Amino acid sequence: MTIVRNSEMRRELTVGEVAERSGVAVSTLHFYEAKGLIRSNRSRGNQRRYPRSVLRRVAVIKVAQRTGIPLAEIQAALTVLPDDRPLTVQDWARLSESWHEQLNERIASLMALRDHLTSCIGCGCLSLRECPLRNPHDVLSMEGAGPRLMDATEEDGQP
Repeated sequence: MTIVRNSEMRRELTVGEVAERSGVAVSTLHFYEAKGLIRSNRSRGNQRRYPRSVLRRVAVIKVAQRTGIPLAEIQAALTVLPDDRPLTVQDWARLSESWHEQLNERIASLMALRDHLTSCIGCGCLSLRECPLRNPHDVLSMEGAGPRLMDATEEDGQP
């Protein structure tokens, strides 16, 4: 973190201003900063000051999170972009393109889950033998009789 002069601080935002303008809690901004997603400078009084470009960066983080992109992947993608300027249309195009295939895979997986969900619980028996979600192709039958998943968690000391 860098110490900034008062004349430079007028162009920067306090953590409260960033929180208000971005719709993100102050604690979330601190968390993002700790994870390396955003950066701040410190005033002479050791208060955080953010460049205005952080607003666009926070918006990108929020959109990526809404789509299910893990923070570690968001952080990795943002590290290749400069911190000293707002993200551009070209930056966003590169980021969104890098996540496009992953989102398509997630959508296909969720659609398959949705399509199998009713067949899994339709009879009400909760049978692991027939459930395509918990025991596809009845692979658990090779481990023996009974509720194999329940037995395994009890042996591991997990509920």
